[in-house]
Amino acid sequence: QVQLVEVGGGLVQPGGSLKLSCAASGLTFIQYTASWYRQAPGKERELVARIAAVGGTTRYADSVKGRFTISKDNAEKSVYLQMNNLKPEDTAVYFCNAQSIFRDGFSYWGQGTQVTVST
Repeated sequence: QVQLVEVGGGLVQPGGSLKLSCAASGLTFIQYTASWYRQAPGKERELVARIAAVGGTTRYADSVKGRFTISKDNAEKSVYLQMNNLKPEDTAVYFCNAQSIFRDGFSYWGQGTQVTVST
């Protein structure tokens, strides 16, 4: 059974930092592209950051470039999102996603973790 479990969300003041972690089990993590998405109340889910299955190539939403860093540890079957200089508009539920690199295209989601940026 495949599971993605996110931890690390919470309440932080503007300008603060948080690091999200997503631990995968039940799959060969090196065969998956990993991403972080977020969904704010009343808005659609959006891609925040993506990292290649291997090699470390990354992609970021314009709104988080220079502030967020995604990383992947295939040995630990984990993907991370370091978030710095957080803004109130970063408030959302953050979801981890793993997408197979093969034609089967299997995609798995975590349950989400709440990030709230507020004074």
